[in-house]
Amino acid sequence: MKIKTLIAYFIFTCAISSCIQDEALNSEAAIDVCSGDDVQLANIDADSKVINVYVNKGADLSKQKLKFTLPQGATIKVNTPITGDTESTYDFSEEPHSRKFTVTSEDGQWQPVYTVNVILAELPTLFSFEELLTTSSEYDTFYEFTPATSQEISKVLQWSSGNPGFKLTGMANSRIDYPTVQVTNGFKGKAVKLETRNTGDFGAMVKMYIAAGNLFIGTFEVENALTNPRKATNFGFQFYKHPIALKGHYKFKAGEVYSVEGQPQTGKRDKCDIYAVMYEAENNSIMLNGDDVFNSDKLVLLARIKPEDIIESEDEWNEFTLYFESVKGREIDDTKLQNGKYKLGIVLSSSVDGAYFRGAVGSTLYVDELELICKE
Repeated sequence: MKIKTLIAYFIFTCAISSCIQDEALNSEAAIDVCSGDDVQLANIDADSKVINVYVNKGADLSKQKLKFTLPQGATIKVNTPITGDTESTYDFSEEPHSRKFTVTSEDGQWQPVYTVNVILAELPTLFSFEELLTTSSEYDTFYEFTPATSQEISKVLQWSSGNPGFKLTGMANSRIDYPTVQVTNGFKGKAVKLETRNTGDFGAMVKMYIAAGNLFIGTFEVENALTNPRKATNFGFQFYKHPIALKGHYKFKAGEVYSVEGQPQTGKRDKCDIYAVMYEAENNSIMLNGDDVFNSDKLVLLARIKPEDIIESEDEWNEFTLYFESVKGREIDDTKLQNGKYKLGIVLSSSVDGAYFRGAVGSTLYVDELELICKE
């Protein structure tokens, strides 16, 4: 009897010990990602605990909505709160536009202090695809950065893509398995490669059979990727110039089997898509998305490659120039332009109808050295 009691006690003790180990509090304390309505790029230096947040040059620094992504169970608070601060909105209006935040680990043992600098910036007009953020090792995140000169402010952009949505499929075993990746054999230096991928059993279950490689100026809302995928892609950031044309270089090769709702279609050839839009946005919350980007009454200018002009070539780079054309006679208002009331978006896709999950697995688009030609 005593032996049985001892055995039972041993088993009970091991079970309790196992539960305690399983529920051990997390000791990580860091800021993994910083995002926000006005944020075009956030560079996080994990060693120095400094974050440079670049926001559009017309942003209200006294009301900066910032969202911090933290390790499990960690919390964050601003040091020395001031009037106007809320849980997610902070005042950076005083020079040098810097605030300190303390992150506390779930177990309470670690409390690093981060310095967050908010810097005014604007969209660049040259895009070379040479730089990747190091905050994500699972898939490539592109950014562009041109430091400020004595005459101008910094020009920065963090590109968005559907890579975070593709991660949900479990089909990527490494970085190169994602639809949007950086490659070394560009027209000049590195380039972006967009490839339409199979989404596997998970995609078939949610009736999203393919994932086109895409890259765009704007934001991707991964929380909407499954419930409303076209509205998960929001296009455009504030732009203060009058665009004339979008130039660049590309290579494209269509996949062999075009499919609709997972079913092969005969006599249908996939096409890529390259376009840019300029639209009116009286406030920063307005964003065109995959549902309304071509039919919104806010759309003013559109530059888009024509299907019949697309050249299929795996080896030779093709140069293109897409001119912005007025949509339904609408024009840019110079006063609104100077006040930041317009947004510009550039969108690249390996399958023109990829947003509707129609296309060919294997369709591949390379793009490099984009340039926006604007009025002086």
